Amino acid sequence: MFNSSTAGISTRSLQDRMAIGAIALLLGTFLVLGIGFAHSATIHNAAHDTRHALTFPCH
Repeated sequence: MFNSSTAGISTRSLQDRMAIGAIALLLGTFLVLGIGFAHSATIHNAAHDTRHALTFPCH
């Protein structure tokens, strides 16, 4: 059952939070660098506007 007194409290350990953060960092790095420097025209065109919106140079 839902307990409203603990609704906003994280019960994850520090090790779990560090692992989740590391995975998020790796995924984000792959998305920025993997897609940003990809030679495939399809991937480049799909991510083109987003890269420019985030001021990531692509050409």
